[in-house]
Amino acid sequence: MFFNLGRSNKNSGSITVILCAYERPDVLDEQLQAIRNQSVPPDDIWLWYNQGTKPQRHIEGVKAAVCNHNFKFFGRFAFAMLAQTTHIALFDDDTIPGKNWLKTCLAHMQTNPGILGTTGIQLTQKKYANHIKVGWNGTHGPNQCIEPVDLIGHAWFLKKEWLKYMWFDDPVSWDNGEDIHLSYALKTFGGIQSYVLPHPHDNLAAWGSIKGSEYGSDENASWKKQPNKHFQLRNKIVKALIDRSWQPLFLTP
Repeated sequence: MFFNLGRSNKNSGSITVILCAYERPDVLDEQLQAIRNQSVPPDDIWLWYNQGTKPQRHIEGVKAAVCNHNFKFFGRFAFAMLAQTTHIALFDDDTIPGKNWLKTCLAHMQTNPGILGTTGIQLTQKKYANHIKVGWNGTHGPNQCIEPVDLIGHAWFLKKEWLKYMWFDDPVSWDNGEDIHLSYALKTFGGIQSYVLPHPHDNLAAWGSIKGSEYGSDENASWKKQPNKHFQLRNKIVKALIDRSWQPLFLTP
């Protein structure tokens, strides 16, 4: 059963960008420049600051939530519920989008309404392990056509009204797996699919992440700090959500 709790009456192309800063504040200036230089600029830029070990900055023109606690990965999605635009674009702190990323997302939202991303995963079994990557870092190279996936990482573009579904069910863990929970909840309660957009070899401007391999594998990457624990927890989350009625692609009739 799907729920309809009302629709946004905002400009159909309006966008709030949600950034986060934790242990990579040195990337923030480059990320902000990439956001502000978008061919379709956002209406607003917000910054979610979990408490970390690096100094927290106040940036002119950016609305910030500065925390004295580390709310980990879910906090920014709760923050995004306050936005008053039709769309939300969230970016990990290692993600630099090409200049046409937001334009590309708006165009594909007309033909493939769903959670749109720059990298995602197709599960192959009832756990996270042995998945297939799709996107800029795809298992078989950057995808050239839009592809459905089970979950999205690094950058998410979606309608703000859909975020309500994320809170219809408690996460399996508050420590990790917000990307898994988001796609699970929106598909289960809203019938909303996740898609990775095309990554043309000759058009980096359309990519959602152009430096992910450089910034996403540094010493601040969360999955690198305790890799065994990280992947074990994500295996647990996938299994638990399937037990709750999630149907990944490989289980969909």
